[in-house]
Amino acid sequence: MSAIPPTPSTLAAAGIRLAAFGPADYDAACALWQRTPGVGLSSADERPAILRYLERNPGLSLTAWRDTDLVGTMLCGHDGRRGLIHHLAVDTRVRRQGLGQALVQTGMAALRACGIEKCHLMVFADNAEGRAFWQASGAHERAELRLYSLAT
Repeated sequence: MSAIPPTPSTLAAAGIRLAAFGPADYDAACALWQRTPGVGLSSADERPAILRYLERNPGLSLTAWRDTDLVGTMLCGHDGRRGLIHHLAVDTRVRRQGLGQALVQTGMAALRACGIEKCHLMVFADNAEGRAFWQASGAHERAELRLYSLAT
């Protein structure tokens, strides 16, 4: 990644701490996702589905807190071969301070520790800010692939 994330001491100096995303964080996370432009929600984001995701991928998803306010999230998991990021969201009040990069770097380190060599993510085509963030982070758009979905 091209950007260097803040160090834990820099985040602490800003009053921000990273923590594992736990079941008790769901309500605050859902509220953040609902007010964050570029985050799309569906039935897959309801409490039971998110709790299954967290249980399947223990310790990989993250939250960021400033005092008692949730200011960032990243759902992170893998299927044993590839990682996948969902809902990287940073509160608009604390953007452009490196928090998004810190969440991504922390998540990528956790995936590497699990033996995962590559991570995928999805961004809505009309989310210019999100696309710019990921490009600046060193992510590469895969023009040769198309995403398809099937209902189960």
